[in-house]
Amino acid sequence: MLLTWSLITLLAVPALAGMNKTGTLCTVTPSGSKDDSGFIMDAFKQCGQNGQIEITEGDFTIAKVMDVLNLKNCDISIRGKLTWNDDINYWTKNSIGVTYAQRSTAFRLGGDTFSIRGHGQALFFGNGQKWYDVNKNGSNMAGRPISLTLWKAKNVFIDGITWRQPQFWHTFVAYSENVTMTNLDMNATSTSQWNTVNTDGFDSWNSKDITIKNWVVKCGDDCISIKGNSSNIYVKNVTCYESGAACIGSLGNNAIEYVDNVLFEDFTAIHSSNAAWIKTYPGQGHVRNVTFRNFYFQDVNQPIYISPCIYSYSNCDASRLKISDITWENVTGTSRYNVAAGIYCSKGAPCTGLKFKDINIKPKNGGTAKVLCSNMNSDSGLSCTGTCPSGWKQQLSGNA
Repeated sequence: MLLTWSLITLLAVPALAGMNKTGTLCTVTPSGSKDDSGFIMDAFKQCGQNGQIEITEGDFTIAKVMDVLNLKNCDISIRGKLTWNDDINYWTKNSIGVTYAQRSTAFRLGGDTFSIRGHGQALFFGNGQKWYDVNKNGSNMAGRPISLTLWKAKNVFIDGITWRQPQFWHTFVAYSENVTMTNLDMNATSTSQWNTVNTDGFDSWNSKDITIKNWVVKCGDDCISIKGNSSNIYVKNVTCYESGAACIGSLGNNAIEYVDNVLFEDFTAIHSSNAAWIKTYPGQGHVRNVTFRNFYFQDVNQPIYISPCIYSYSNCDASRLKISDITWENVTGTSRYNVAAGIYCSKGAPCTGLKFKDINIKPKNGGTAKVLCSNMNSDSGLSCTGTCPSGWKQQLSGNA
């Protein structure tokens, strides 16, 4: 009887937590320890090429950087909650550099042909409040890590992941191509006196052939930002709260950079800084063939905005970064103040081929919206009500 009971007890013991491999499938279950990153990294090592990785339901703690650049023909399934711990001292010293503006990341993936499916269950929790409080409204704290970076990644599909309280940017795509990211839910919200600051939803750089569909983003900066040397980008059905919505830039800072062939469509922006806009440094390069189509917004500071001298708001006319063939079509909503558009193009490289159709922007408190334009083509279809001063600011604090 004792032997039988012992056998039953043995059979009832669950599989060991951590990482288990069966054939080409690696399954990671919560260990209950202070760090599950080693188990996840082991799964990437053993099943990251021509295999499958299952990160099951449950709570996982991530206490170390995860860097995997050799994925190949791998399907990754995540159903659990991944929490990055709040050891700021560790992360600032160990986050992985990603070159752009001295940024770094906590989680970097690269390789050829892989997918990450969250099934609407995966949750990435960054313990961001700790970062927001330590950062104290600063913008670029050294070592503050991007949540997820695709780096030299090709043929990638990401779907069904939720982010809450990211440390910094939610996602960054660099040196990558043929990337599709769908059904993502992002939210950075501070509960203290300090703002989230620079918690972008998405940034691309040196990448091409990217599709973004069905996103909901609440963040403290650009919602979807297309940065230098990006081309062939399609963004559809995105709702942005408290953010910069759809943005080209910034680019051209100490480098010749370009952005080509971008379509944003079916966008909603609620209580945001901007809606459909372009920002560059006074540099060299070009922005060409960009369309903002079917935009609806409420209470947006400056819905349509172009600046060739972002942040410093000086030396604007020295810019040789050409902005051309940009279309705004079916853009409707309310501006926070009495400016619908502030467009200042460099005298050194005036904007050409700007086109506007079906623009209906009204100040939320009534009255007529101003449309300020300088150094752009006169056949744009936009009825300018005045000139835009050089160095026009991105954010207004009242009526112009």
